[in-house]
Order: sequence, then structure tokens, then C-alpha cells
Amino acid sequence: MHPTQKGDLLDLDILDTAEDDACVAKREDGMVVLVRGLVTPGDRVRAAITKIKKNYLEARLVEVLASSPDRVGPVCAHYGVCGGCKWQHVRYERQLEFKRKVVADALSRLGGFDGAVVAPALAAAHPYHYRNKVDFTFSNERFLLDAEVNMPDADRIKPSDFALGFHRRGCFHKVIDIDRCHIASELSSRVLGLTKAFFLRHRRRAYSTISHDGFLRNLMIRHAGSTGELMVNLITSSFEADLMAQYRDYLLDDLGKALTTVVNSTTSRKNLVAYGEEHHVLHGPGTIREVLDGLSFAISPNSFFQTNSAQALTLYQTATRMADLGPDDVLYDLYCGTGSITLFAGRKAREAWGFELEPSAVADARENARRNGLIHCSFIATDLKQLREAMLQAGPRPDVVITDPPRAGMHERAVATLRELAPRRIVYVSCHPGSLARDLQALCAEGLYTLREVQPVDLFPHTFHIESVALLERAS
Repeated sequence: MHPTQKGDLLDLDILDTAEDDACVAKREDGMVVLVRGLVTPGDRVRAAITKIKKNYLEARLVEVLASSPDRVGPVCAHYGVCGGCKWQHVRYERQLEFKRKVVADALSRLGGFDGAVVAPALAAAHPYHYRNKVDFTFSNERFLLDAEVNMPDADRIKPSDFALGFHRRGCFHKVIDIDRCHIASELSSRVLGLTKAFFLRHRRRAYSTISHDGFLRNLMIRHAGSTGELMVNLITSSFEADLMAQYRDYLLDDLGKALTTVVNSTTSRKNLVAYGEEHHVLHGPGTIREVLDGLSFAISPNSFFQTNSAQALTLYQTATRMADLGPDDVLYDLYCGTGSITLFAGRKAREAWGFELEPSAVADARENARRNGLIHCSFIATDLKQLREAMLQAGPRPDVVITDPPRAGMHERAVATLRELAPRRIVYVSCHPGSLARDLQALCAEGLYTLREVQPVDLFPHTFHIESVALLERAS
């Protein structure tokens, strides 16, 4: 066999999934090859080597030679260009099996939980049109498709200096112009089309991540799953009152009563995050309302709320079941955001305390508690690194703790404090299997806790993301 070089072509059988969007194959000599691209276990593919490591190779799909029985036709016209739904080509039932295995593998390999029983992932009843929030980005540089690269600009159907859609992975200054998103609601895609039509007529420069100038930044659409209320939040670099009034009226003429509120948020930040520093309410109350199991949540432009309303209910029901709270129990909810889990599970407790870094989220949580008449639920704004100090404000020690940290997991000081608190039960809600495995290992060190149950919940069909809920019980 000649020395391995970048660009070499390999014919491979795809054997298994790996992290992110990679799959595992093996070369004839047994060398592991991580193949990226639209592949799935059971495929036979031709792939080109992209990286040469000591113990494995990385390669990218060139051609599918024989299809897996789990391969299906994607529904989206942007599939393969847009990097969002990378598993649309895989049967949904098989996606769920892969996701359960990703969680089990992380717990075994990274956490040392060999043989941990991970339940089958709880499926979404509606694998398409499930997102209640979608963020589109404006750009003054449209990502050109392969067929357009050498085409004169006059022959292109869409202008090259305007796009509203999603970034291609690894390409932060160009945007793929999206016509319809199949994981957003149909109404959200309609708003997308209306917004593009309006600003192609009323030309304003889209923001450039290179020169950091331009007016149009982001289009954030929130469409509540339970109430159907619709928020359109246009994020710009400055406020132009007359133009925004025309935009509002243009939307209302088409959408009518389906449109609950229109907001123009402005930002001076030099980044692509769809986040406004000032909010100009153009129509309606400036918020929308979501209802889960009788609890009402007000969602403002910058609020965090789980993006799949139906599966959020499943997630909260799972966490509440594992918490197994009694009427005399005190609940702590760490990284509580706007208090959705605190209120949902806290209905069964004597007291519930939510801890969150972002002050605006804490303000929303307190308003949500007031709105639902849950006066025994309280919230403290604190960095979770200072959890020990924040506990002094709360007073009572917790009987049960629910923690729902960001992808990076819990800060080590928060883990140490949680071990000192030693509640009888910890429910860990995770959006990243690797962080889950690491933190559970730290919490269970020296036999303090025992891992009793792990339940994946699929909030993000057609992506490799998976939420999990894990139950720890104190050993003594």
C-alpha cells in the first residue's frame, strides 16, 4: 500500500456514528476513518482523505456507492448546502437509535459508567415544523451555489449582494439565502418570504462581518406551539421609525390577526448573535405567550425558551417525574433561565428556588411565577460559580436539585458546592452527552451518588443534538 496522502480516495463501508456529523469506517488495514458528509451506517461510500492523524484518518464523502436501508430522500431543497438538518437523509426511527447510542457511548467512554442503562430516546410526534423560534441572518454576501460560481451576476436569479437565511458551516461572512425552512413552522417561512420581498424593494445594506457596517442584522421569528401567537423581531443596527412603520404595515396587510407582535431590536455588537440591546415595539404587546400543562409563560425578544414546545413538555415531565418531589421538599433549580422547569416541577414542592446568571431572565422568571400564582417559587440572579454565596440568600437547604447547564456543562465550583449540599436526589438535564458524562462522573466520585436512570429526549429531529435527563440518588 502506497504512503497515505491527502486527497487519496477510499471505498469504505460506514459502520457506526461518531460525534458531531461524522461516521466511522475502517480501511482494509484496520485504520479507523472518520467520514464527514451526508452518510449513514450501512452506506458504502467513496471518500477523500482530508486529515492524517497518528491513529485515524479523516475523510469527506465524494460519492455514495450503495445506500443504507436507513437512507431516505431529504425534503428540503437546501439540504446538503445548509448545515442545519444533517440527518434528514436518515429514517427518523434510526436517528433515535443513533442518538441513544451517542449518549450511552459518552457515559461509558468519558464518564466511566460502563453498562449504564440508557432508555430509548423519546421521539417527537412531529419531526418537521417543530421549532417555535428560528433566527435568520442578513448578509451582503450571498453564498453562491456551485452552478452559480462562474455565472455572470445578471444571469443569477438572486442578487449576490443580499441574502437572508443561514450561514454555511465554517463560512461566517456569507449566508445561504433560504426560501423555506422545514423545521420551522409554515407561518415562519411565510414571514421569511415577506421580509425578503420588503427589503429587496426598500434596499438597505445588510450587515458585513468584515467591515462591521450595514443596517440589516437578523430576523428572529417566534411562533408559540400551544397558543399560535407570532412574534416578528427584526434586528438592525439603528432605528428608522418610518421604514419600520412601513415594514409593520406590510406584514399586517398579509398576516392580519395571525401576527401578535412586531418588534424592532437594535444592537451595536460586532457579532452575529440575534440579540437586541434596545427594543422598539411596533405592534402588539412586545411578547408572546406559551402554555405548557396549564402554566403560562411570557416570552420576550431576548428570552430563552426551549425551541420545541411539544418536546419541552416531555422534557419537563421527565425531569419532574425523576425529581419525585413531595409537599415538604425544597427544590433548587440551577441555570434556571426564565424559570420554566422551576415552575413546572416546583408546583409539587414546599419551596422552589431558581438560580440564573442573566438578570433579564430572572426578571422574566419572577413575572412568570407571578402570572401563574406560584408565590412559593423564588429566583436569584447569580453566577453559578458563586452558588455557595447565593444559597445564603435562599436559606433552606435543598432536598432535590435540578440542574440544566449550557453545553459546556457545570462549572467545577458549582459541582463542588452541589456535592457539599448533598441533596438526596439530583436531576441533570443535559444538551451535550460529553458534558453530561464528565459532570456525572464528578458528582458520583467516591461513591457519593449513584446513577439510576438516563432518559434521552429528542428535541431536535434531523440534527445530531440530543437532550438527556439523568437521575442521581445519594448513596447514603
